[in-house]
Amino acid sequence: MYDELLFADETDVVEPKIVDKIKVLIVDDEEEVHIVTKLVLNDFVFEGKKIELLSVYSASEAKEVLLKHEDIALILLDVVMERADAGLQLVKYIREVMGNNLVRIVLRTGQPGEAPEARVIVEYDINDYKEKTELTAQKLLTTLISALRSHRDLLTIAMNKRGLEKIIESSPEIFRMQSMQNFATGVLMQLIAMLRLNKNSLYLKVSSFAATRKKDGEIKVLAATGDFHIQNYEKLSQDIHDKLDYVLAAKQSIFLEDYFILYWQSADEHVYLIYMEGDQRLSDLDRRLLDVFCLNVSSAFENLKLHLEMYDTQREVFFRLAEVAETRSKETGNHVRRVAEYARLLAMKYGLSEKDVNTLHLAAPMHDIGKLGIPDEILNKPGKLTPKEFEIIKLHANIGYDMLKGSHLHMLQAAAIIAKEHHERYDGTGYSSGLQGNEIHIFARITAVADVFDALSCNRVYKKAWPLEDVLSYFQEAKGGQFDPELVELLFSNLDEFLQVQEKFADDFHHTSV
Repeated sequence: MYDELLFADETDVVEPKIVDKIKVLIVDDEEEVHIVTKLVLNDFVFEGKKIELLSVYSASEAKEVLLKHEDIALILLDVVMERADAGLQLVKYIREVMGNNLVRIVLRTGQPGEAPEARVIVEYDINDYKEKTELTAQKLLTTLISALRSHRDLLTIAMNKRGLEKIIESSPEIFRMQSMQNFATGVLMQLIAMLRLNKNSLYLKVSSFAATRKKDGEIKVLAATGDFHIQNYEKLSQDIHDKLDYVLAAKQSIFLEDYFILYWQSADEHVYLIYMEGDQRLSDLDRRLLDVFCLNVSSAFENLKLHLEMYDTQREVFFRLAEVAETRSKETGNHVRRVAEYARLLAMKYGLSEKDVNTLHLAAPMHDIGKLGIPDEILNKPGKLTPKEFEIIKLHANIGYDMLKGSHLHMLQAAAIIAKEHHERYDGTGYSSGLQGNEIHIFARITAVADVFDALSCNRVYKKAWPLEDVLSYFQEAKGGQFDPELVELLFSNLDEFLQVQEKFADDFHHTSV
């Protein structure tokens, strides 16, 4: 179950863009300025990357290019073009409309009187101001290097910010099923930003449940970027497999010129690996930082894993308690597990949040817990119940509510509501409070559909399953009466998935036939 929780869905990965060239945009209405600038900068290389020069001759053209090329690092911008203030208005557009605060803007003007430096530098978010007459070849290179260094540092800060946001987002959601993937993604982003290695990176985990299985543990990908994005372990190259096998055998991290693999092992025999490729050699300081990084991240992953295991244990306990109640009324087999899965499916299709989906998945099986308070002679009476006996049976809704309502656990509070309201009817004629429509909690409305669908479509020791056609006819007739009509439509439109659940959690006796 632990692995199922981890890998149920893909988590989006926000990656830094791979930069092979650094883009510089020249915006000037004088052809000579473009020619001279290109002569000076064409062969320039910054930190191993060539400069790609883009040329436009007006502010309106520049807007189009900026929208097409979001990764422009520097703009060499004229002030006076199609209008006297065209360059200044373009600055406002870039900063205020596009919201681009990363691109560096160097204002170049041949008419300083039109845009006095003292006013422009205060009123507009530019990074440098130069008169064209002072921009010799050397000064142009100096200006370029200074601007590109600034852009590089801002990118690093932005990546760190995104990585921290990802980790912070995962912290309050530690009980959510995808927290491990979210956290792993944030860790990768932080590591890439820290080392400025932005080609490829991959986070792996080797699981071993006992010391004897340590060497045979299955490797699963938690999060990935670059060339490894949305890869599973089996699809990785044999070369990668060999590298990881070497580290697993050596039980230590390795650092080579074009890649490194971080290795650490937790107290409970779980092994963690980070494989990363890049074109930057690591310094001794980098390696020491990575050692500290591994120690800090290790405990965070262990806490997440512990919570996921607690979730699994909690879920199993709730299922067992629910099964005790169902067994008393001769509802045997996997009824509560199917109801939980049907409820989870409906909640997802209905659009509930991931937190609510998970809560309902745990709480729905407890819907009939109140049957524990109903006498056996009434609960399991073979014949038709008298009106008085039926009134006693109906008490199980309030009994279940009273059993659970005092808990401070969010899941048990949800289960209390479900226990009380799952026999309410959408038209207001149900029990125990006669609630109608949206007055009935969505958890209870969903559980009602899941419970009845399973009750009708699966065999019991005392009755045969209805044919699927009859089950669907019943729901069609009860739509808007007994059941929320939107939920019935979701059942119909996703019927194949419900039947897959039915097959997966089949009892020893047969289900309904299609």
